[in-house]
Amino acid sequence: MAVETAAGAMDPVAAVALVGALGVGAQWIAWQLRLPAIVLMLAAGLLVGPVFGLFEPARDIGPFYLPMISIAVAIILFEGGLTLNFHTLRDAATGVKRLVFIGAPLGWLLSTLALRWGAGTSWESAVVFGGIMIVTGPTVIAPLLRTARLARRPAALLQWEAILNDPVGALAAVLALEVVIVLRTSEQLGSAFFSLAVGIAVATALGVVAGYLLSWAFRRAKVPEYMKVPVLFAMVLAVFAVADSILHESGLLAVTVMGVVIANANLAAYEEMRRFKEHATVLLVSGVFILLAASLDFSALAQLTWRSIFFVVVVLSVVRPVTVFLALAFTQLPMREKILVATTGPRGVVLVAVAGLFGERLVELGVRDGALVGPLAFILVAGSVVVHGFTLAPVARFLKVTASRTPGVILVGGSYWTTELAEHLKEAKIPVLITDQNRGHLRRPRELGIDTFFGDVLSEGAELRVDMNGYKIVVAATDNDAYNTLVATDLGPEFGRENVYQLAREKAANARNALPSSLGGRTFAQDATYNELNRLMWSGWTFAVTRLTEEYKLDEWRAQRPEARLLAFIDPAGEIHFVGGEDEVASGPGVRLVSMLPPEEAKKREGRS
Repeated sequence: MAVETAAGAMDPVAAVALVGALGVGAQWIAWQLRLPAIVLMLAAGLLVGPVFGLFEPARDIGPFYLPMISIAVAIILFEGGLTLNFHTLRDAATGVKRLVFIGAPLGWLLSTLALRWGAGTSWESAVVFGGIMIVTGPTVIAPLLRTARLARRPAALLQWEAILNDPVGALAAVLALEVVIVLRTSEQLGSAFFSLAVGIAVATALGVVAGYLLSWAFRRAKVPEYMKVPVLFAMVLAVFAVADSILHESGLLAVTVMGVVIANANLAAYEEMRRFKEHATVLLVSGVFILLAASLDFSALAQLTWRSIFFVVVVLSVVRPVTVFLALAFTQLPMREKILVATTGPRGVVLVAVAGLFGERLVELGVRDGALVGPLAFILVAGSVVVHGFTLAPVARFLKVTASRTPGVILVGGSYWTTELAEHLKEAKIPVLITDQNRGHLRRPRELGIDTFFGDVLSEGAELRVDMNGYKIVVAATDNDAYNTLVATDLGPEFGRENVYQLAREKAANARNALPSSLGGRTFAQDATYNELNRLMWSGWTFAVTRLTEEYKLDEWRAQRPEARLLAFIDPAGEIHFVGGEDEVASGPGVRLVSMLPPEEAKKREGRS
């Protein structure tokens, strides 16, 4: 039987499909144009929603869209907790503790004052909304960090603060709302605070117990491999629902704690679970932003005055910087990193969702300007997303706290071939790192001033000591084909499979040794193997970096050097691209070709020079 829809309403299935297409499409376009994805998602939601009226979540999806947002936020926070391994805190631990234990209460106080004297709200609305404003938004921070490529410590500070303060902000708002309820009704103050304390304690305990229970079950093989992710999802939803039924918004705390416990349990299946959750989070973040932007009511924004804009300016330019500088005072953090964190405080999904709900509760309690909380939250999110989306990367580059201005190359395996390649890449201003488990293989690279890492690139030590954000390409080039395949397979999801290469395997052509396409990385250098490349080096082949011009183009270079092996090219912006398979090679002026030349070509080149 067909389901009737209201006049002008969209079919619910089509509505959900539209949300997915807009969210993922906005992220893809942002990646192509190198723009902040959050800004495009916000614009897409506004266009299909209040601007053109094509999509209205409450009408087209129905009453389930708000619970959908709540569940999505819970999953996003759980995935955020999964990324919070205590080992990553090494240098940022003090800063994170201060931002949570000092910054959160201080931010609550300053935000409340900004709302009262800046936006002109009542004290009741200011205290409740001020608590919610502690949240800095992991849904916004994650895409921004991916684009800005910050150095390890400031990135860890922003990530940990955003994820830990999300449930803290929600619970602060619950605390403030309980106080308002006591003042506006006959409820006793003691019982209100008792229920609040019980709710927080139960939520924390639920998160810890569920995390340890799942870790125990996964480690003891009580759950089959193919069911681990479904069981994980089911447990997240169950923990969130149980905690939320005891104290509203405490479910966010429970799932965050659960994620942190699992992240630090050293599970063998941790990486697979985390990557799946990351993929789900990309979909959820985009979907939630589209839904929230599309559900905006312009008539609600009409209630706002110029003081609302003044409030947003005060929050971004005064409240956030003062909060961070006071919280991080007398720490060993460099001033540049303090300035970056102080000027980065975007708000996201949790703030809008919780503010809208609590605003309605305030109106029910007789606080008239509670209706302003939702619109104020939206313009704060929109303003902070746009400002930080466009300024984070430039500010980070100005302060010199990015991982590296030019994306670099990690060469796995120290050999004659990788050392010579690294030397030429370094001369071309491309950051390069050679890793090897044999200290002797790194002796010559160190003599040449090339950055090295002694150890396994897949080890926890490499994760802690090597700033992976500074590198774009990985080349697995050891004399062990199986290890090269392992490195390429493991690092593929992190760097992007299109950016992970390995030397061709010696027995790859043999059907008994052929591997599925899901394993290993891309080959290059005309499918050369380790032994082949090093034989070429010992027989006199050399590396060359050749610049193309208007007069000297790629076709002419190929004609003059028919036997040369093209490895990569460096575009005019200074970014390197390795050439594998049928990849297109840029041929415009300013492009530099990185190649290997046979002895006779090298001699001709020396003669011309």
